[in-house]
Amino acid sequence: MAVLNVHNIEKHFGATRVLEDITFSLEEGQSLAIIGSSGSGKTTLLRCLNFLERPDRGRICVRGETLFDAEDPATQREEEVRRKRLHFGLVFQSFNLFPQYTALENVTLARQLLAREDAAFKRDRKRILGEIEAQGRALLEQMGLADRAEHYPHQLSGGQQQRVAIARALALSPDILCFDEPTSALDPELTGEVLKVIRTLAQRRTTMVIVTHEMAFARDVADQVIFMDGGVIVEQGAARQVIDHPREERTRQFLSRYSGQD
Repeated sequence: MAVLNVHNIEKHFGATRVLEDITFSLEEGQSLAIIGSSGSGKTTLLRCLNFLERPDRGRICVRGETLFDAEDPATQREEEVRRKRLHFGLVFQSFNLFPQYTALENVTLARQLLAREDAAFKRDRKRILGEIEAQGRALLEQMGLADRAEHYPHQLSGGQQQRVAIARALALSPDILCFDEPTSALDPELTGEVLKVIRTLAQRRTTMVIVTHEMAFARDVADQVIFMDGGVIVEQGAARQVIDHPREERTRQFLSRYSGQD
């Protein structure tokens, strides 16, 4: 079953066309790696999926529901944006943790805010907050950070902060977990611990879209790979096919620059 269907997405910034005719689908439990040079449109695509940017053309559907259609104003109402973002968990390049909150508070904050809007919250506040805290601690344990729950971001390494960010994205149980170059802000020695977490999520069949420059990781972990260049999809297919046996010359040129780097 296709969890995500993206149809003919385009995005312009003034006269600059950043995305053109982007179309792909993602099945339940699959991981999609998006590769390409800086400026190829990868991050803009993720921002469109999370409604941080509004596409100028095309449709985005999750589990058969049309979340965005450029030709249907009813799908573009600002009051619906937050609800639609709940389908996607986003892990940024920079960790984007709230410095005034502990690791546990960063993980549980969004769920607490949503819970407070529910009429049942006033009636059963203690139980609901207890369940949210328990889930947050379980996610931190899953990230190998059970003993860091009460630490503040400045007390954590970059790799630990990024793992907190992953736990925070998982806390709302999104349909699709998105990563935007999750290791680009990390020192090489910390990259491995974050990639290990993502590998584990892939093994658990978490549905993911991963923008990455880690070619060996993409080949070994992803089910599909999309190579983007100049705002278009140049090549897409099974991960090992695209990375080990690319059909397109632009893909081969890009990958040759990364040979021996992973």
